[in-house]
Amino acid sequence: MKVLFVDLEREWRGGQSQALLTVTGLRSRGHDPHLLAVGGCPLAQRAEDAGVPLHVVGTGARRMVAAHRLRRLLTQQKFDLLHANEPHALTAAWMAGVHKKLPLVISRRVAYPLGKSLVARRRYESVDRVLAISRFVAKSVLDSGLPAEKVEIVYDGVELPPRVTPEVRESARQNWGVHKEEMLFGCVGYLLPEKGQELVVRTLPSVRSHFPGARLLLAGDGPCRSQLEAQVREHGLGKSVIFSGFINDVSQVYSALDAFVFPSLAEPLGTSLLAAMAWGLPVVAVASGGVPEYVENGVSGLLVTHPDLQLFSVAMLRLLNDAGLANRLGAAARDTIQKLFTADRMVGNTIKVYEAVLEKQRRR
Repeated sequence: MKVLFVDLEREWRGGQSQALLTVTGLRSRGHDPHLLAVGGCPLAQRAEDAGVPLHVVGTGARRMVAAHRLRRLLTQQKFDLLHANEPHALTAAWMAGVHKKLPLVISRRVAYPLGKSLVARRRYESVDRVLAISRFVAKSVLDSGLPAEKVEIVYDGVELPPRVTPEVRESARQNWGVHKEEMLFGCVGYLLPEKGQELVVRTLPSVRSHFPGARLLLAGDGPCRSQLEAQVREHGLGKSVIFSGFINDVSQVYSALDAFVFPSLAEPLGTSLLAAMAWGLPVVAVASGGVPEYVENGVSGLLVTHPDLQLFSVAMLRLLNDAGLANRLGAAARDTIQKLFTADRMVGNTIKVYEAVLEKQRRR
C-alpha cells in the first residue's frame, strides 16, 4: 500500500511518536508510507532520518498551505489512502477534497465532542474510518453521533525496551545526580494544567516527611513550567524536584526511575504511561479516561479514584515501603505491554483497518 500520512503539529508529543512508529512500521512491512508534515518539526526530522519520503509545509497558515500541497501531491502521485493523524490534518484534507478522491482515515486522540458546527460535522462525516485510541475515546465519538461502522478502536503502542541492567540504571541515575539511597519518581509529558504535574509536586512534601530520600523528575516542557518551579520553591523542595526540559531520548529518564506517576485526569490513553510500563516500572495513576483499560489496580499498577493529594501520597508510599509489591507491579506492567500494547501490534491493527477500508472501496 502507498499511504499518505499527514500530521501538522509542530511539537513532539504522544501523537507524533505514534505517527513515527506507524510510518516506520509500515515501511518495515514492505509498504510505501509518505509523510506530510511541518518542515523542521521533530516528527519531520525523525521520519526523514528513518528514510520515510517526506513532504513539508511551512508553519504559517498550515492548514490552507497543507490543503494546497495535498492537491498538488494527489495530481503528481497516486496514493491508496490518506491517514490524518490529528484534527489540523483532517481539516487540510477536507479542504483539499481528499475524501472525493481516495479513502480517508483519521486517528482520534482526544475525548471531547467532535463539534456542533456544520463544518466540523462534515469533516468527520467525510472520513471512511475514525481510529479511536481507546474505548473511552470511541465512546465520545459515538456520543457525538458518528455511526458505529465508521469507528474502530486501535490502541496506541510502544516499543519494548531491553530490560535495564544495574549498570545502565546506575549510569542513568548519575546523569540526574540521584544517589543510590534515594528513590526517584518520574512523570513524562507536556507541562499543562490538565496533565496534573502540580498534584505530584504538592504531594511530594507529604511523601518526603515519611521518606526523605524521595525525589521527582519532571521530564518535558510547556506553559506550566514556571508555575511548577514556583511551587517547588514555595514548598521548600529545593533540588528534590528535577526539571529536565524537553528530552530527545526519553530512555535517559525511564531507565533512571524507581516508579512512575501519572496524575492526568480523563487522559484519552496515555502514551508516556504505556512507555513507563514497558520499562517495567511500577506506576501510580488516576483511574479515569482510558487508563483503566490497561492498568489493573493492584496487579499492573496502583490506581487512585481521583486526583487527590492524600490518595497519591498513600499510593506512592506503598511503593516506597514495599519493594516486593513494586517489583511485582513493574513485572506485570511490562507483561501487559508485551502482550497487548506493542508498536508492532498497533501497526498491524492499523493495517487491518486500511485493508478493510480499501476492500470496501473495491466493492463499491
